Amino acid sequence: MHRLKTKYVLEFLIHVLFWLGVYFVTRELTSASFRIQFYRNGSHTQRIDVRGAFPYTGILLGFLALLFYSNIFWLLKKAIRYKNNFGRMGVIAGWFLLVFLIDFLIIRQFLSYFGNVSPDLSLIPSGAPSPPGLLSTPESWLRMQLVVFLIFLSVLGIAIAYFFIGEWIRNDLLRSQIEAHQLSTELKFLRAQVNPHFLFNIVNNLFSLAQRKGNDELAEGLSKLSGMMRYMIYESNTDQVPLGEEIEYLEGCIALSRLRYAPGEVSVSFNRPEESEIAGSRIAPMLLLPFLENAFKHGVAIGQESRMVFSVCVEQNKLEFSCENTDYSGIRKLEGEQGGIGLDNVRRRLELLYPRRHQLRTQREDGKYMVNLQIDLS
Repeated sequence: MHRLKTKYVLEFLIHVLFWLGVYFVTRELTSASFRIQFYRNGSHTQRIDVRGAFPYTGILLGFLALLFYSNIFWLLKKAIRYKNNFGRMGVIAGWFLLVFLIDFLIIRQFLSYFGNVSPDLSLIPSGAPSPPGLLSTPESWLRMQLVVFLIFLSVLGIAIAYFFIGEWIRNDLLRSQIEAHQLSTELKFLRAQVNPHFLFNIVNNLFSLAQRKGNDELAEGLSKLSGMMRYMIYESNTDQVPLGEEIEYLEGCIALSRLRYAPGEVSVSFNRPEESEIAGSRIAPMLLLPFLENAFKHGVAIGQESRMVFSVCVEQNKLEFSCENTDYSGIRKLEGEQGGIGLDNVRRRLELLYPRRHQLRTQREDGKYMVNLQIDLS
């Protein structure tokens, strides 16, 4: 916590120093030669050329800050999502020109309103009558705006560099977190398992025995369990698996879970897409399983009617998974059953594997528990 506070304090000080530097550099670059003319009773008596600072540097600095922070906190985050490079550049350039134009018009209005500084940066003393025409100055208004434009362009470049350096640091940290999380998960799995290959062979032997004894229901259950174990041991040890295989694994889990209950005690429906709709789609393995386990854990109670509906659909490489089950979690708590950490784990995995590319919503309503998960698989 102390390190986090120190980080924010240092970041704040760096920003303050940066804007102080921008202020003094801007003030120096926009300094100009002013021509002052003194009048007495309408007759010209003296003309002096002096050098002074641009009187509205504070306003200019405000618009530079608007350009900088609107890009790093809002616009660039939106622009990088565009797949068209010209679209990205067009949005950034359009916002840049809009901020610059507003700054130009507001400062020009201030100059005209106060009357002591004309758009060509000539000065007239307070109370003096305006001459028929102001003399030109070495630093013209258009030249001043060229300097201001270059200052705006420099701040935009710094904002883009700041944003992408920050994104690179965050992505690098995220990769480190994912690697650490995967290593931790593998270690926990290795500690918890009791030679899965040995168990896999035992299940296959029990399947053969059940077939010889004519127990078809048991044989079918062992066959599904064998397929699930094969998937867990051999096929899910990668970063991503074909979505079709993950769906088949879920179907196997549903079939095995239903064996625990009498026919008609639990109503389960699973709507899945056609194979052609999910061809080429891949997903992190075992990501959807905790929602199914949670539905069977909290959606079934002895002597009560239970209903579950699972749905998976994919459109334009965007996956939507929904789960709806009867909510008996209150009964589970009364029975003293402890809640698991499956949903907490899957939320963490989603944050690490699909940052800013997923949306998970859960809610309880009318005795039902509903889950809706959307993931951009591209």
